[in-house]
Amino acid sequence: MNIAIASGKGGTGKTTVAVNLAWILADRGGPVQYLDCDVEEPNGHIFLKPVLTSTETVGIPVPVVDATKCTGCRQCAEVCQYHAIAVLKKALVFPELCHGCGGCIQICPSGALREQDRPIGVVETGTAGGVAFVQGRLNVGEPMAPPVIRAVRKKQARAGVSILDAPPGTACPVVATIRNVGGVLLVTEPTPFGLNDLKLAVTLVRQLGLRHGVVINRADSGDARVRTFCVAERIPVFQEFPEDRRLAEAYSRGQLAVTALTEWRTRFLDLWRRIEEELCR
Repeated sequence: MNIAIASGKGGTGKTTVAVNLAWILADRGGPVQYLDCDVEEPNGHIFLKPVLTSTETVGIPVPVVDATKCTGCRQCAEVCQYHAIAVLKKALVFPELCHGCGGCIQICPSGALREQDRPIGVVETGTAGGVAFVQGRLNVGEPMAPPVIRAVRKKQARAGVSILDAPPGTACPVVATIRNVGGVLLVTEPTPFGLNDLKLAVTLVRQLGLRHGVVINRADSGDARVRTFCVAERIPVFQEFPEDRRLAEAYSRGQLAVTALTEWRTRFLDLWRRIEEELCR
């Protein structure tokens, strides 16, 4: 059972929902895994406080030129859609632009190109109480998150519940996270920005054919347009979390809502019950 926690925009409370769900399910017993796929800015570790036990480097294959074999034919530059290769007299590679597709290797008629891994990030694993913990970290300045996200997902357990904390937005990193999951929980807020980005996220999950539902965070702080949209689109709202200053204070201290505030434990258990009913059938 794998559930992705996503949002059309940042700051809606996506990680708050993900880490608290993971913790409360582990506290009930049974195997639970938390995967932080927001590899550009992972922050689940702040709340779960894992003990990390292993680190693996993630790389992408980039071409290396053998100048003695290169004829300057330009076929590699012409096939590269990302302008990672230029040809003067010989081929010149710009590794930071390369997406590792391997097209240049396949097309080179003289065999002047070979692949070499270039590190772009790491995957770290460990435990946080009863939660199996996995997070990816993209190296600073690297433009491509999906290869690191795919490396995180390769660590996904075959048994138990896996909670995938997705990056914000609807771009390629989100697609890499939510593709082929059992369901997607979209966390939003009752504001015009929240509604706009929720619409984008709903379009994405529908295009991917994924079951989905919504959590409205800080539900009593905005207007009713998000609820109206969900009713019109027949999207189930699993939970409406109130704005709670105590929760914000606990968050600022790196504390979990389910351990800092007793009533939030019940709220997250109710949320999981709805997820099981609607997304895990």
